[in-house]
Amino acid sequence: MSNLEIEPGAAPESVLMTTDILDNLDQMSSSLEEIKSISYVTQEECNEIPNNENFDYSNNDNEVPPTEDDFHLNKEWTSKLKHVFILSMAGKPIYSRYGNEDKLAWLFGVMQTLVSFIQSSDDCIQSMHAGDTHFVFLVKKPLILVAVSKTKESDSQLRYQLNYAFNQITSILTLARLNKIYEQRQNYDLRRLLAGVERLIDHLLTFSENESSVMLGAVQCLPLNASIRDTISSAIVGACSKIKNLVFAILLANNKLITLVRMKKYCLHPADLHLIFNLVQASESLKNSESWTPLCLPKFDASGFLYGHVSYLSEDCQACLLLLTVEKDVFFTLSEAKQKIVEKLRRSNCLEAINESLAAPLESCASAGFTEIRHYLYKCKSTAQFYQPNISPPYTQTKSDLTEIYKRTHHRLHSTSKPLKLLFERNSNEAILAWDTKGFELFVVFEPLVDTSTAIVLVGRLLNWIKKREEKFFHLNAPTF
Repeated sequence: MSNLEIEPGAAPESVLMTTDILDNLDQMSSSLEEIKSISYVTQEECNEIPNNENFDYSNNDNEVPPTEDDFHLNKEWTSKLKHVFILSMAGKPIYSRYGNEDKLAWLFGVMQTLVSFIQSSDDCIQSMHAGDTHFVFLVKKPLILVAVSKTKESDSQLRYQLNYAFNQITSILTLARLNKIYEQRQNYDLRRLLAGVERLIDHLLTFSENESSVMLGAVQCLPLNASIRDTISSAIVGACSKIKNLVFAILLANNKLITLVRMKKYCLHPADLHLIFNLVQASESLKNSESWTPLCLPKFDASGFLYGHVSYLSEDCQACLLLLTVEKDVFFTLSEAKQKIVEKLRRSNCLEAINESLAAPLESCASAGFTEIRHYLYKCKSTAQFYQPNISPPYTQTKSDLTEIYKRTHHRLHSTSKPLKLLFERNSNEAILAWDTKGFELFVVFEPLVDTSTAIVLVGRLLNWIKKREEKFFHLNAPTF
């Protein structure tokens, strides 16, 4: 590791906000007051938007459709390993991951009673354990979120997932509007405003359970040569630099970031980008036409909307472009800019490069020469980006086992009672090393017979290997309009 002058993936300036997801569930950007001076969408204007009626939140392949027979003794319902419930502070049902909220009204009432009882003692309920079942509560006024889980996820990991669900609701309504609704009517049925949004929440919960990006508080980039990524960024800057009050331009594909161009001084929080990923992945309708939708990014500003022009580049390149602005009447201006971007990318063969990267599987550990390593996660803290190789045997058919290993190890490394900087453990199935440094986090799963000294040597080689390829694996430049 002596050849590393600086950790792989580090850059002088980042397009993403540096964050530690463990400590920043409620942290907001400090730049909001400044950006509001450039005609940011006001709350009064937000109230004129009739619940995003021009946007389709449907088509979630992971959704389990509710049935008329859903109730607390239904075997299909009780067999689920994890339930998530959302209710108002008054106990009004808002969301249930499985089943029908109306048939579970009694259960929502019990949850609200528990929260109120503890609050009457000037305390706040965090969790309860009954055998192998965890009841985790997140009270975020004016809502209460509850996870009932038999999985091996920690309470803190379940709480992150609940926070994401809360952010998903905020992204549709804004926190300001949500608070105003319940200030005026405590018993308001929020489902009237969230019709169809439950599909986004369903998809987001699955995303937060299965994607390492949520656990790490980071984003993975689509591997591209640095020259290609720079050309794509330059094409966006050239087409958009004269458009007033364009805040972010984001190009992504397959839950991976291709490039992010931003207004000077402003960065995007990884949690907000995860919401954008979820929106794109959960909405098949986006592939059919250009869309125009208000979108609140809670970590950027929970009180107002950005307007988003959302479209895929072309029929022969399934990368999605989002142009986010504070202006509500520039759909056609952004549509023209999008066409200019596509023309430039086609002339420079960037569309082909994106397609080739999407079609090519990530390099596996074995093909990279690390036969003793099965898989790893590497996160650069300063840029909030991470890289992982392709999943290979023995986890090809059991990805959930690998996910569980990482969640358990991450929890041990970042335990609130006894945090660790370095962890190495070995069992009959695998050996695991986790390392938390000032600049990066690394989680490595080895073959079970690897000893400590060999693991250290392999980690040094691995970091040097990533360092040599950092321009391909990470978004190192921070282009601005």
